[in-house]
Amino acid sequence: MFSKKIKLRKNSYIKTLDLITDSYDITSDLLERDRQSALNDIISKNAFQPAKDRQGPYSLELYIEDDRLVFHITNSKGKDLNYLVLSLKPYRRVIKDYFMIVQSYDNAVKEGKPSRIEAIDMGRRGLHNEGAALLQERLSDKIMLDDNTARRLFTLICVLHMGKTHILR
Repeated sequence: MFSKKIKLRKNSYIKTLDLITDSYDITSDLLERDRQSALNDIISKNAFQPAKDRQGPYSLELYIEDDRLVFHITNSKGKDLNYLVLSLKPYRRVIKDYFMIVQSYDNAVKEGKPSRIEAIDMGRRGLHNEGAALLQERLSDKIMLDDNTARRLFTLICVLHMGKTHILR
């Protein structure tokens, strides 16, 4: 499922990425580590190509507004591309499952159960794959991105959803 390689221009990548949020309180070490890793990984290597623009690299702002994910993209010429707005409804289950996995991981760490931590981590990777595939599918005619970039963006969607988990019930 996650073996797709895409070939993009040299300038088809995210140069800067900002998460826009009022605030979030990351109480989980795993979630904070995932957030920092996703940001670092995206900035160091990614593949990102909006469908109607070839003037990369791109600046990306991600935020959630009214239960919708908003992509604000600016090209290298400083031109704002159309805002891309996606409903978060299709992600409800996988985001909810992700937060349950994070909580289970934190509990397993506190209990000192390495075999349980490994099993939970495998489940977390599976959820990342599922969320990334959904993101790629929903962006397929708007933005081309590789598997790793989609996985990292899914992680950041979950981070942005901090404090909004009550919506998922």
